[in-house]
Amino acid sequence: MPTVPFVLASASPARLRTLRTAGLDPLVIVSDVDEPALLAQRGVSDPTTVCEVLAQAKADDVARRPEVPAGALVLGCDSVLELDGVAHGKPTDAADAVARWRAMRGRSGVLRTGHRLARDGEVADGRSDTVVHFADVTDAEIDAYVATGEPLHVAGAFTLEGLGAGFVTGVEGDPHGVVGVSVPLLRMLAAHLGIPWPDLWA
Repeated sequence: MPTVPFVLASASPARLRTLRTAGLDPLVIVSDVDEPALLAQRGVSDPTTVCEVLAQAKADDVARRPEVPAGALVLGCDSVLELDGVAHGKPTDAADAVARWRAMRGRSGVLRTGHRLARDGEVADGRSDTVVHFADVTDAEIDAYVATGEPLHVAGAFTLEGLGAGFVTGVEGDPHGVVGVSVPLLRMLAAHLGIPWPDLWA
């Protein structure tokens, strides 16, 4: 059993798998943050601020829940793909995913992931930035990929852990950042809150 309980404020299967592979066994409690409403209220649209504001809001929302174990670390994350200075989260529908891929193919974008780790009123914030290089895929490949539904559920409309793996030619930076949580950054944030990384291992 871990010395310190750990809560993931996200429904992302990729984040959960990554954390479990790193030795953690998170309790998943999904936040109720209305992302579009919050961003409109704050008046933010640049990719860096968007991912940071949403990650902070998610962690803070879940940290207040009565079901969170005493002394638990609560992790909130949010990822956006920056392309041409614009933040792209999950596609709104299949047509949006197709348009996104037609804009990304043969180019590179930056996946920015905000992180907030909260515990007993204390917080530690950070961000990981990973450059992603996309293959020059054909219209037929894009249509087939979008038809699977996979790109509709992930920031940037792609994933390395599924059918989209063949459409990413390389990454620069923390490879974990591509799945929406940076394990090395998480270790540093835990240390900032006085928690040694081995205390989180299940």
